[in-house]
Amino acid sequence: MKSETLEALLWIVLPAFVAVGSGLLSALIVQARMAVELAKERAATAEARALVLAENQQIEDRIRAAEESARRQALEELLSDIRIEERRYIRESKSLFVNRKCLVVQERLFFRNLPLSDWIEREYWLEESGDAAAQSIASASRRLLPARPSRPT
Repeated sequence: MKSETLEALLWIVLPAFVAVGSGLLSALIVQARMAVELAKERAATAEARALVLAENQQIEDRIRAAEESARRQALEELLSDIRIEERRYIRESKSLFVNRKCLVVQERLFFRNLPLSDWIEREYWLEESGDAAAQSIASASRRLLPARPSRPT
């Protein structure tokens, strides 16, 4: 009888053991499949994130380039509105023994038609005529003294 009860017990326990084993095996297979699917999903998400980051970087570069272009264009427009007005004439100064001629150049800075600065005057000596002693004194004084400061007129 003992062997019959063992055999009956075996027929009851064996299917339960096979069922538990099959359940564990199918659970492992399902878990492995889920891990594969999760890895694929993560890879797809990482790829999508990389694409989005690349597009964002590209958009930021385009925005930066557009801002630089707009800034450069605004500066060029500003500089195109700035102009310099210039006038020239010859000034003769006569002293006792020396006659001097100099070219006077006057410049003034404008923004459109609004003056931004006063007249800036520069003198360039053209010729000096007169007594030889007076010329030597004048050239010596010109070497010792600084050039005449510009003055507005």
